[in-house]
Amino acid sequence: MVAPTRVGLITTKDVLSDRPIPGNGSPSGGVLPDMRWVRVAALMAVTAMVLAACSAGARQSRPSASLAAGGPAPLIDLDRIVAGGPPPDGIPPIDHPKFLPGQAVRFLAPQEPVLAVEVRGLARAYPLRIMMWHEIVNDVVGAVPITVTYCPLCNTGVAFRRPVIGGRLLDFGTSGKLYDSNLLMYDRQTRSYWSQALGQAVVGKLTGTRLDLFPALIVSWADWRADHPDGLVLSTDTGFDRDYGDNPYVGYVHHDVPFLFDGHVDPRLPATEYVLGLAAGGETEAFPFSELRREAVDGTAVAGDRVGDTPIVVFWAPGTVSALDAPEIPDSEDVGAAVAFRPILDGRTLSFSAGPTGITDEQTGSRWNIEGLAVDGPLAGRRLQPAVALDSFWFDWAAFHPDTRIFRSE
Repeated sequence: MVAPTRVGLITTKDVLSDRPIPGNGSPSGGVLPDMRWVRVAALMAVTAMVLAACSAGARQSRPSASLAAGGPAPLIDLDRIVAGGPPPDGIPPIDHPKFLPGQAVRFLAPQEPVLAVEVRGLARAYPLRIMMWHEIVNDVVGAVPITVTYCPLCNTGVAFRRPVIGGRLLDFGTSGKLYDSNLLMYDRQTRSYWSQALGQAVVGKLTGTRLDLFPALIVSWADWRADHPDGLVLSTDTGFDRDYGDNPYVGYVHHDVPFLFDGHVDPRLPATEYVLGLAAGGETEAFPFSELRREAVDGTAVAGDRVGDTPIVVFWAPGTVSALDAPEIPDSEDVGAAVAFRPILDGRTLSFSAGPTGITDEQTGSRWNIEGLAVDGPLAGRRLQPAVALDSFWFDWAAFHPDTRIFRSE
């Protein structure tokens, strides 16, 4: 495999081929030519060979002693850092993202998953069909510098405020390394490693520094568009030539043994069970999508609990497909979407239930959508505060939170 040519830290050659990436790549918009199955099969073959080679040589990828020397002790075992294949920024982050008004988007199917982030009342959607090829977007929303991330091997989406350290605003790249199969980011200013799943620097000068997280929801394009008619959507005009809409991880969601994961798979749930994980007050809880589906009444589900001392309510609804199933994302299995909220409005704790008309609160009878917006009734137009939660595959949530509780339907 030919190493990509780099200008600074930005890759200018496709890591899987010798073809230069045009400065203004022509995006596919998810439309595939007649040879789409041949290209998808070829891509999966290359991916499998790369992953196999990386797995065999993972222990040779230990970071240089200089990365940890002279700084705080690493928070993770350096011997368990695994090379994911590409070099730093070989999976190219998007550093100058472009956006489209929601009503102008034609490349998304209604059921496709998007990573939804809201900062200072400004809503943005980052389609997973784009995020899975780049994993990191360095952005500014409402004058707030943020980074939005997605790790396809774990199905984890995390958004955070970019820190200012020593007067320098950090921006983030893909290190080419994994820990417990999860994305290890690095900042380009100090080259410290940051765990996406932990939201914390784990190796290097900034070890121990925690990120200020924003709620990041994985919901369907149709649900997000209905809820945010004035929101902006990440464009496929990324400057890179990628088959956005093709899934380079075909069937990954059905794997019993996750790629490049050398930890113990907690047997309480299947490895790639979709879960929504919450952590508060020293406690953690995972809400499996399969359990939420079993709780469903006429298609929607509500689960309430306390995590630590924090009351939480989780809404689940069908209509969102997996990004990691079929060769073309819109054809994938409907796994639904789960979102966690603080069930408190104006100092009053609300109780929720699912029924024939959807999700309603018992106090006013108002009807609520998957993103916590009251769409009908006395509270119409009011919105619940989303909790910081993590969409994840079970194996990865349990690896980072081995003592987690699991929500079970009654």
